[in-house]
Amino acid sequence: MREGKDWPLSVHHLNELLLISSLVLLIAVAAVRVSSRSGLPSLLLYLGIGVVIGQDGLFHVKFDDVELTQVIGYAALVVILAEGGLGTKWKEVRPALPLAAVLSTVGVAVSIGVTASAAHFLIGLEWRQAVIVGAVVSSTDAAAVFSVLRRVPLPSRVTGALEAESGFNDAPVVIVVVALSAAGPAEHWYILVGEIALELAIGAVIGLVVGWAGAYGLRHVALPASGLYPIAVMAIAVAAYACGATAHGSGFLAVYIASMILGNSRLPHAPANRGFAEGLGWIAQIGMFVLLGLLVTPHDLGADFLPAVIVGLVLTVVARPLSVLVSLAPFRIPWQEQALMSWAGLRGAVPIILATIPMVHQVESSLRIFNIVFILVVVYTLVQGPTLPWLAKALRLGVPSGAADLGIESAPLERLRGHLLSVAIPSGSKMHGVEVAELRLPPGSAVTLVVRDDKSFVPLPSTVLRRGDELLVVATDPVRDAAERRLRAVGQGGKLADWLGTGGPDNRPGGRPGSGGAGTGARAGGKRT
Repeated sequence: MREGKDWPLSVHHLNELLLISSLVLLIAVAAVRVSSRSGLPSLLLYLGIGVVIGQDGLFHVKFDDVELTQVIGYAALVVILAEGGLGTKWKEVRPALPLAAVLSTVGVAVSIGVTASAAHFLIGLEWRQAVIVGAVVSSTDAAAVFSVLRRVPLPSRVTGALEAESGFNDAPVVIVVVALSAAGPAEHWYILVGEIALELAIGAVIGLVVGWAGAYGLRHVALPASGLYPIAVMAIAVAAYACGATAHGSGFLAVYIASMILGNSRLPHAPANRGFAEGLGWIAQIGMFVLLGLLVTPHDLGADFLPAVIVGLVLTVVARPLSVLVSLAPFRIPWQEQALMSWAGLRGAVPIILATIPMVHQVESSLRIFNIVFILVVVYTLVQGPTLPWLAKALRLGVPSGAADLGIESAPLERLRGHLLSVAIPSGSKMHGVEVAELRLPPGSAVTLVVRDDKSFVPLPSTVLRRGDELLVVATDPVRDAAERRLRAVGQGGKLADWLGTGGPDNRPGGRPGSGGAGTGARAGGKRT
């Protein structure tokens, strides 16, 4: 056994590293608060932390390991895509899938062509380097899009298209950048197009299979501890990436599709799953941006500032709008939505990570490519991120807040072959004022307990539900999904849910109140609570 002094990292150094890491995380968490108040995207603050720590900053930490940065960046991107997929609502994305698919393929091709032409003719890059720059900056950043759009109330078609595009377009861009960096332009362009199509198809199939199999397993196997479910969900998402990449498909597309399936499968402890993934997503973003800030050398950026601004201007006001116009032409999307989608093509860490690929392959002028991309991302994120809510308001695309959706968490009851649903009634829910009997839950399910003002009681059929209540609903396996659909329908439509056709198969208009298993074991007609 080797002595402790022979190890490259001693306990003392480990303690220092842990202290610095914890301080960086705390500062980054505080930066989120500053970001939310000032409107500045948090990614810029994280990059700033890395620059301050770096060799031109206060602590003079020298870091130039490009390969390590690329590996960590890929790992962080997998976690970010998994978190984004878990939080994506299928009902919003489904109508927008054709739009997102065209934007992430045809739109990317248009953007690459226009931006590469600008990089070649306006700033003098050779065609190979120019096309690499065009490809790198044509990918919208999932972390930036998810964080900004979920704070801006937009039409579901716009939000769904932009979120799905940011999850989809990483895959073709990575393939193009790797192909150009490794061997230069393909001899025949259609060979590269065929490779992209094949890798996307493989990634999509693997994502569907892994996501469906993982959701099926988690719904039918009761784990001994609730904390194991979030770990299992993330492990399945990462496995989707690994399987996709191993099969020479798009691992990024596989992880996003698998995560989206998991996030919309009503898994046990779904809110805990999303909370765990969100925490990992924040850690991944913080680590990735700080590392990228460490990698950059600020005193080398001055010569490339103007070229980066020129390329970014063409990308923002010409390439992105043109790609949106060409991609969405068959769909007859209103011009206001097209204008917002053009401005919402947010860039972030993904282009900077992709800019490390030509550096790893030692492509000529790769350092200049990295500097141009870094400056472009910083400058135009400062411009686009804070102005997006203003533009949405100017285009009258803001969506007024409607009825809030219920927070429903499910825990399996293995011996009873059922589920215990924990239902939180938010302030905007239309379930406020509805009697328990008027829920009309399907037979085999019942409201067993109500928690109100930190006190719990067994409700009567005539108990009136209020905002802030938490309900415990027991449902057998066959009716578990129907019970959750019914609860969400009442949360959105209130007592009119039956007449609006949202009451589920066993809850038809004119049905007898309380006949759907909504009883609680107490006699009907009791005193209201």
